[in-house]
Amino acid sequence: MTAGFAPWQQAAYTRATVSLDEGRLGHALLVCGPTRIGKRALVDHLAKRVLCLTPDADGEPCGRCRSCTLFPTGAHPDLRIVKLEMNKEGTRLRSEIVIDQARDVGAWLSLTSQLGGAQVVIVDPADAMNTAAANALLKTLEEPLPNRYLWLVCAQPNRLPATIRSRCQRLELTLPNHADALQWLLEQGQPRADAEAALAAAQGDPGQALLWLTTGGMALRKQVDADLRAIASGNSGAMEIAQRWAADGDAAQRLRFAADLALEQATRLTAATETRRLAKWFDQANRVRDLLRTTVRADLAIAGLLLEWRTGNNGRTEGARRA
Repeated sequence: MTAGFAPWQQAAYTRATVSLDEGRLGHALLVCGPTRIGKRALVDHLAKRVLCLTPDADGEPCGRCRSCTLFPTGAHPDLRIVKLEMNKEGTRLRSEIVIDQARDVGAWLSLTSQLGGAQVVIVDPADAMNTAAANALLKTLEEPLPNRYLWLVCAQPNRLPATIRSRCQRLELTLPNHADALQWLLEQGQPRADAEAALAAAQGDPGQALLWLTTGGMALRKQVDADLRAIASGNSGAMEIAQRWAADGDAAQRLRFAADLALEQATRLTAATETRRLAKWFDQANRVRDLLRTTVRADLAIAGLLLEWRTGNNGRTEGARRA
């Protein structure tokens, strides 16, 4: 097994390398799967393999040639990473990959390899390309050059235009079964009870579960749950909690947890009216999360959402009393 790879990464990597060794790996590859499943680590290692000048007998990178020594420095002349960049003012990270970045890809791939081997472009997250960038990249996909590779990494491939998807081979990383995911978390040194809870919260995604376990995400989720309960019971005000949620860099994560908790609550109910209300609130929470990437005042947007939560729960209580 490739060092550091989880079993589901290894399975996808093996599929890719078999295609590569047999000459069936096209110039364009769409690598997709859940956000924390390990797509980028897989693609990085595949790029190191493709760029290696003196690979081992099994095709793996030697770790000694100029390409391999340059790879971890971020200054490899035959590797280009296209990612979200700062805006023109340098004040915040853009929410989209823009047309100039896509045009640069085509121009760069037309150049001669600096080390005399392959050239690789990794676009991550590819589903963040705006329409103009996707259209510009399409021209590059339609005019492949020998020994040039363009790999698109994304969690939501359906956001890409069909014209892009149809010109790429697809390599998908899927969630492992519960037993394998739990075993992997235990091997990372996580207590079983914590691993079980995080895996359930992450809807079976072990990479996301591990992130939350190691960065305080599960504690934040418990706080969001407590806040929603306090608002529903009238023990805390929506504006007060909204200001606290918006006061640090965790507002988007809190909204994701809030949406997930609403969905969990909906799955435990049988009343169609309540299920629809929670589903609607789930959608609202995700829309507010998207709004945080704009210039909207975060505390006001969150406050409106939390007021809806209180109103809905008050209506539920009143209905129960009348019954």
